[in-house]
Amino acid sequence: MSQTLLSILAFVPLVLAGVLLIGFRWPAKYAMPLVFVLTALIGLLAWDMTLNRVIASSLQGLILTAAILWIIFGAILLLNTLKHSGGISAIRRGFSNISPDRRVQALIVAWLFGCFIEGASGFGTPAAVAAPLLVALGFPALAAVVLGMMVQSTPVSFGAVGTPILVGVGAGLDQSGISAQLAASGSSWDTFFHLIYSRVAIIHGLIGLLMPLIMVMVMTRYFGRNQSWKEGLAVAPFAIFTAFAFSIPYMAAGVFLGPEFPSIIGALVGLAIVVPAARAGFLLPRDTWDFADAREWPAEWMGKIEMKLDEVAGKAPISVPMAWAPYLLLAAFLVISRTFPQVKAALMDLSFGWNDILGESGVSGAIEPLYLPGGILCVVVLITFFLHRMRFSELKAAVGESSKTLLGAGFVLIFTIPMVRILINSGVNGADLVSMPVAMAQLVADSVGGVYPFFAPAVGALGAFIAGSNTVSNLMLSQFQLNAAELLGVSGAMMVAVQSVGAAAGNMIAIHNVVAASATVGLLGREGITLRKTLLPTLYYLVMAGGIALLAMYVMGVSDPLLEST
Repeated sequence: MSQTLLSILAFVPLVLAGVLLIGFRWPAKYAMPLVFVLTALIGLLAWDMTLNRVIASSLQGLILTAAILWIIFGAILLLNTLKHSGGISAIRRGFSNISPDRRVQALIVAWLFGCFIEGASGFGTPAAVAAPLLVALGFPALAAVVLGMMVQSTPVSFGAVGTPILVGVGAGLDQSGISAQLAASGSSWDTFFHLIYSRVAIIHGLIGLLMPLIMVMVMTRYFGRNQSWKEGLAVAPFAIFTAFAFSIPYMAAGVFLGPEFPSIIGALVGLAIVVPAARAGFLLPRDTWDFADAREWPAEWMGKIEMKLDEVAGKAPISVPMAWAPYLLLAAFLVISRTFPQVKAALMDLSFGWNDILGESGVSGAIEPLYLPGGILCVVVLITFFLHRMRFSELKAAVGESSKTLLGAGFVLIFTIPMVRILINSGVNGADLVSMPVAMAQLVADSVGGVYPFFAPAVGALGAFIAGSNTVSNLMLSQFQLNAAELLGVSGAMMVAVQSVGAAAGNMIAIHNVVAASATVGLLGREGITLRKTLLPTLYYLVMAGGIALLAMYVMGVSDPLLEST
């Protein structure tokens, strides 16, 4: 079979997933088992993977599934704990004091707070935390998931304290070979690496200036009483103000401080500026926008998790600062656990894993229950139990409700993530072929020639769509992107930068991220509907990133030390 046909064959599982989920609106619990079986057959028959490697990859996927379910459980448990303590009622009161306008609430909770959680934790946590919080504030469950997924864009490349750059790009490139080339021209790896992540920050910062507005417009168009784009556009001055309040410190941190803190600093500065401005009515329209009465919502908008927002019987109302304290503690603990090496090492000491599963080199998996956001969320829940003076029966009820929501998500993810690991691990095979994701990328590059830089972000997004991770996409494809740049005689640093930007955007349509976010609000089975609504912002991001790449490389003639050394 020719290389072209093999590359097309590698695309088939993804095409099938898209057709079933988006085209036929199949629930993921029916579509993903079928996609998993097809992927395994292609790996075995076309890529000549051993059965042992396919099974090992599937087991690796199950370990990763357990880690993701632990995060989902923690996020839902915190929300249910606050529901039973009366904290959710207080949070909703607090937002009414800032602004009763749902557009403003979306910008503050989904965008700015979501960006902060992404910067501190990553790995899909923002959607898992923000979506149920939005539901508790009175948003339709489907709208909450769509908004939570759209946060998986601008802040993602610097999520989890810079992991997609530090680990994804850092380990995805041939550091020793590049360093040798750079040394010959009097430069260094550090200079080249700084060029990559500073360009990532600038590109994201520019494209992200419209993301808050797009987010609000998607909300008013698909979930408003009048289904109007204009009602979202009416808040444009405030949405763009919010975007600048985040993007300027975000870009400055990326250029001057390094890859660890752009999303965290951008969100903190943004919140400090935007919340007082919203309270003062700065740049806000005169009208207040709200959803239709919940009784008028279509059934497909509704999740299975109900938020009773009345005060808890027999208890004094909780103050707004006290209600927010668990989320502030969560943010603080996430930052501390990821920025202080001694704390990080202590939390990671407790680890359950399997190296070289079934003897397959490099196929390993581990769970660090205390280091993962799920563990930190559970610690915050215990603190909240005492902080909010809860009864044991209330905590028991929260644990019971949270456990039930895991069953549906678990079933879908035990097929989705093993499918992903088979794709990624297919590079070791008896047919001497590159892995399936790299074969897909090569097909795109070979098909478009000199205009490939425009499609480079889409290749990064494809990697994230497959893996549900900017980090994994960068690990798989950064070196391929650099090689493509060398063949075209353009800036490798810029090509790797738009790879990372595209991979961030791909998180908005990553299937297992949608499943994880949907699980937190009881919306499993409607993943295709969510994907339909996040396709538009994803396309906006990729077209803008591709346009910037073409402009930078062929009009502005940007260079880098590696290009100059060749």
